Amino acid sequence: MSTRPQIDPPYLLFLGDARDELAAKTARGVFVFRPEWCLGQIRLAGCNARLDLPEMTVDEAAAKGAKSLIVGVANAGGVVSDSWIDTLVAALEAGLDLASGLHVRLGDLPAVREAAERRGRRLFDARHPPQAFKVGTGTKRAGKRLLTVGTDASVGKMYATLALEAEWRRRGVACSFRATGQTGIFIAGEGVSVDAVVADFISGATEWLTPENAPDHWDLVEGQGSLFHPSYAGVTLGLIHGAQPDAIVVCHEPTRTHMRGLPEWPLPELGACIEANLQAARLTNPAVVCAGLCVNTQALGEAEAEALLADLGRAHGLPCVDPIRTGVGAIADRLI
Repeated sequence: MSTRPQIDPPYLLFLGDARDELAAKTARGVFVFRPEWCLGQIRLAGCNARLDLPEMTVDEAAAKGAKSLIVGVANAGGVVSDSWIDTLVAALEAGLDLASGLHVRLGDLPAVREAAERRGRRLFDARHPPQAFKVGTGTKRAGKRLLTVGTDASVGKMYATLALEAEWRRRGVACSFRATGQTGIFIAGEGVSVDAVVADFISGATEWLTPENAPDHWDLVEGQGSLFHPSYAGVTLGLIHGAQPDAIVVCHEPTRTHMRGLPEWPLPELGACIEANLQAARLTNPAVVCAGLCVNTQALGEAEAEALLADLGRAHGLPCVDPIRTGVGAIADRLI
C-alpha cells in the first residue's frame, strides 16, 4: 500500500516570517522527530522562530543534497504570503520539490505552478488528499493497529504515537507510523490528512491508510481531535471506526480547565473518556482494549508529575506515562 507519493528527504525547512515559535510548529515537529532528514532552515526578515539548524539559502541547500523544501509555518487562514513566493520559486528552480500543509494549494499559485512545470518538480499539498476514497466497510483485516485518542484536541497524540513507534522499533517489532495530519505526513513522508476528507469517507480513508498486514505488524495511528470536543468529534469518530484498533492509548493534559478554544466546555472525566472511546471502537473491533494513558505533565514539577502518574495509573488500572519524562515502555510491555 502506498498512501501518497513520498516526500523525499533531506529537507530544507522554511520558517518564513513566523511571528513566534508556535507559528513554526510544523517545522519544529519535523525537526524534533526526523532530525536526520533536516539539512537546514531558511528564515525571512521578521521571523521570530528558530531551529537548531544551519541557516541556508536555497542554492546552498541544493548543493548539500536537499530534495524538498517544507513549508513549516502556519498562519491564520492557511495562506501563502506574497513575501514567500520568491523563495518557493527559487527552490523549484534549484531542483527541489515543494511540500506544504496549508489550506491554499501550491498549484493554485501561478508563479509556483509555472516554475514546477518548467523544472519538472513535484508539489505536495499535505492537507489535501491526493485521491478519492471509498466509504468504510468495517471488514476485519489482518495485522494489529493502535490508535491514540484524547480527552481534548492538541494533547500530544502525535507525540505519543511517535514515541510508541520509536519504542516498538527499539524492541525490533515490525511497525509503521500512520500519519493523519499534515505535520505527521512530513514526519512520515506520506499519509492522509483526515480532517480534509469529506465526512462520509473518513473511515474509508483510514481503512485504506491501515490496510491488511502481517499478523504481527503494528500500525501506530496518529489520533485527531477528541470525541468530547464539539468541533472535532466527527473526525475522531471516523478515525476510530476506520482504524479498527486492537488497542487505544488515551492522551491527556491535566492542567487544562476547558476544551481547547471552548471556555464554556469542561474537560471530560478521564474514566468516561476511556469508556466512550472503547465503546465507539467496539463497533469495528469488539476485542479492543485500552493499553494505557499518556499524560502531558510539562506544566508540573517532577514530584507532582510522578505522583499524578502513579495516582492515575492506580485509579484506572493502566500503565500511565509521560512520553517525555518516563518514556512509553510500560505501555509496550502491556502489548508486546
